Amino acid sequence: MALTLEQLNAAPAPEAAQLLDGLYEHSPWIAEAALAQRPFKSLPQLKHAMARIVADAGREAQLKLIRAHPELAGKAMVSKTLTTESTHEQSKAGLTNCSAEEFAKIQQLNADYNAKFGFPFILAVRGPRGTGLTKQEIIETFERRLDNHPDFELAECLRNIHRIVEIRLNDKFGAQPTLGNLVWDWQEKLAQHSDPGYAEKGQLTVTYLTDAHRACAQRISHWMHDCGFDEVEIDAVGNVVGRYKAGPHPNPLPEGEGVKTLMTGSHYDTVRNGGKYDGRLGIFTPMACVRELSHQGKRLPFNFEVIAFAEEEGQRYKATFLGSGALIGDFKPQWLDQKDADGITMRDAMQHAGLCIADIPKLRRNAADYLGFVEVHIEQGPVLNEIDLPLGIVTSINGGVRFLCEVIGMASHAGTTPMDRRRDAATAVAELALYVEKRAAKDGDSVGTIGMLQVPSGSINVVPGRCLFSLDLRAPTDPQRDAMVADVMAELKAICERRGLRYTVEEAMRAAAAPSAPEWQQRWERAVDTLGVPLYRMPSGAGHDAMKLHEVMPQAMLFVRGQNSGLSHNPLESTTSDDMQLAVEAFQLLLNNLATEMK
Repeated sequence: MALTLEQLNAAPAPEAAQLLDGLYEHSPWIAEAALAQRPFKSLPQLKHAMARIVADAGREAQLKLIRAHPELAGKAMVSKTLTTESTHEQSKAGLTNCSAEEFAKIQQLNADYNAKFGFPFILAVRGPRGTGLTKQEIIETFERRLDNHPDFELAECLRNIHRIVEIRLNDKFGAQPTLGNLVWDWQEKLAQHSDPGYAEKGQLTVTYLTDAHRACAQRISHWMHDCGFDEVEIDAVGNVVGRYKAGPHPNPLPEGEGVKTLMTGSHYDTVRNGGKYDGRLGIFTPMACVRELSHQGKRLPFNFEVIAFAEEEGQRYKATFLGSGALIGDFKPQWLDQKDADGITMRDAMQHAGLCIADIPKLRRNAADYLGFVEVHIEQGPVLNEIDLPLGIVTSINGGVRFLCEVIGMASHAGTTPMDRRRDAATAVAELALYVEKRAAKDGDSVGTIGMLQVPSGSINVVPGRCLFSLDLRAPTDPQRDAMVADVMAELKAICERRGLRYTVEEAMRAAAAPSAPEWQQRWERAVDTLGVPLYRMPSGAGHDAMKLHEVMPQAMLFVRGQNSGLSHNPLESTTSDDMQLAVEAFQLLLNNLATEMK
């Protein structure tokens, strides 16, 4: 019989500790310490409490915890010290049935890993969906993590231990992330569609209006119908729009005022060789909410519009935020003449896809008809992963500015030019890069990047005479960003004057910061707090569709933790079905609370 939180909260301390026995390998002290924080109102609250106990325990206790775990497919697999829980988990991943070659490979990796780090490799072999990683996935992860820094790898082991505990806790309490699994499965199925040249390599790439892109639109459309949306259409730019209509309004509406709409969504295109969750998580999370509302026969006192935006990444054409931009009247006719790498214009691609270009102006929404826009998105960064939190509250989407720059010095012989007489363009940019790193860090939440650096016609024996570089500066508010830009430009000038160099700067892009609307941010906070997840407020360093909608209506975002150090725009992008479940539940609470507000 499954354990309940009520039982755990009410049990005497020794009995409660026994109820949680077996969660942390040979380490009952963690659960025992966490139980002092009872009562727990949710499993996520209990999970986080135990993670904090480990975080605060110190390095020696953490190493002891890690060393209490068995080596993958090693001698411990058949020894008496392997717990029942570990035997079950490693069997589920197929590790009790290795070939001789696989066994030898894992044994060698174990030896190499122990020699480098001094503790065993820990991996939650049941994986992010809880159904088990393949042996190939396990071996590839093992090989990749061998390159990590020891401090980072220790933290990664602890994160995997917490994931193991999360799954074991679910087993004890009979908790299944049913809706999280549904969202996970939708994303897996959608990832079957990929552009030619990438699909053959097992890579995910879906760019605007390719065959794979159009197949994704059809799939999303069909799933929306299955979920119970009242209306589903593919609009004139390829957005998939699902509408779940309002039920009877609890109060008479003022004369001439119609039922308002809450808009949500994200994009379904991807970068080249990207991840499965960037954008798409923000489509499927609200779809799961509509599915549950429809199954229960419930209606909201407002219309609910879920939009799978056709384009955000700017991969096939230079236009970005094409899908969400069209909804605010920001579709520029000159974009239609842009050509892709094969010489196909956007106009031709749209006509080939059967889209009606003449209808694009009609997509513009009247902001007065909308309550606002909310978006769920994978974090695309390491912060939530590092602090063991599944959800984060976005306070603002960073404002950004990009520059294409060049420093010009004098190319000269590397052997005959004394160090004090060089006019080296590359070292000037290197000096600036170190300044950018320091200056952005001073703010705490600004970021600065020189992502491209090129010495044209460079040679191993020539002092660089030219250096081309990019500059990307972002901050949560425009004044904070502009102050950083001013300091960086002043430093570039000073460096070049001191070194006898010239420079040019061309602004390539400027985007205003998009602070979350306080009332909508608070709605996310109330939902997350109800789930028992500690509130963590953070800016978004990346741009999102919410930035475009921010121009005409209030918006706020919710972040979901990413695995693998929060990598994004990368095949290793990942999150768990448990975290997706919490995102769905938070969204359900936001909808229910909003409905209550309107009564």
